[in-house]
Amino acid sequence: MNKDIISLKIPRKPDYISLIRLTTSGIGNSMALSIDDIEDIKVSIGEACINALMLNEKEEILIVFEIEEERLTVKVTGVTEEIPDHIEDKKERQLGLLIIKSLMDKVEFTENGIEMIKYIEDDNQ
Repeated sequence: MNKDIISLKIPRKPDYISLIRLTTSGIGNSMALSIDDIEDIKVSIGEACINALMLNEKEEILIVFEIEEERLTVKVTGVTEEIPDHIEDKKERQLGLLIIKSLMDKVEFTENGIEMIKYIEDDNQ
């Protein structure tokens, strides 16, 4: 199967996180993911977007969904694993990263942001 790629570029404003979460629901539903998996992905993407909003100065956030038969990969630009000490809600941001790591199957930080993977379980096995 080929990889389908969906890219969304949103302004760096909290108002658009709900749009990303809604898009994630639609993609997860089209992949026949369980409701629990869809919710896990939505929470993870929401936390990643909040991280990018709070810790990045770029005007836009790019979210890329890579849909494959065996997995969904989501990339969010501007996400950082290093939370500066001067951030007022540093503990909340660190908790957000822990939530992402616990809900997604694989999490990798890159120079551009974060890459999160949720593997598709085959119920027929």
